[in-house]
Amino acid sequence: MPQYLSEEGIQQHRQELEELKLKRQEIATRLEEAKALGDLSENQEYISAREAQAFNEGKILELEQLLRDAVVIDKNHRSGIVHIGSTVEVRANGRSQTLTIVGSEEANPAAGKISNESPLGKAFLGHKAGDAVEVETPGGKTTYKIVSLS
Repeated sequence: MPQYLSEEGIQQHRQELEELKLKRQEIATRLEEAKALGDLSENQEYISAREAQAFNEGKILELEQLLRDAVVIDKNHRSGIVHIGSTVEVRANGRSQTLTIVGSEEANPAAGKISNESPLGKAFLGHKAGDAVEVETPGGKTTYKIVSLS
């Protein structure tokens, strides 16, 4: 399944992957040092290093898969229709807010970044400025007016 990411998001994940690969070497060194201490069955340093290795390798695999499946969000797409990467100004219940539609990996509602897979994000996709969009929220149905988009 494609993972929609901004160019910045891809760069952040690549940087994290490089850091984890460097950490892989540190963990290998810890494992060798712990092995030198003898009996591995009760060697807490060895057990701890093996757990760190398993976690680190799992995260590396996860990031490699994410980057393989990544689809870069085109920020220059100007069709007049809400798409992933659009920033929309919406008004509901007399309140305005600015939201950016992003892929689920970059979603951060507190920062105004909503996932294209969220009910709100799904509802806005394909609409244009001036449209009224009805969204089912935990508090009931809310109608959002798309004031502008970029």
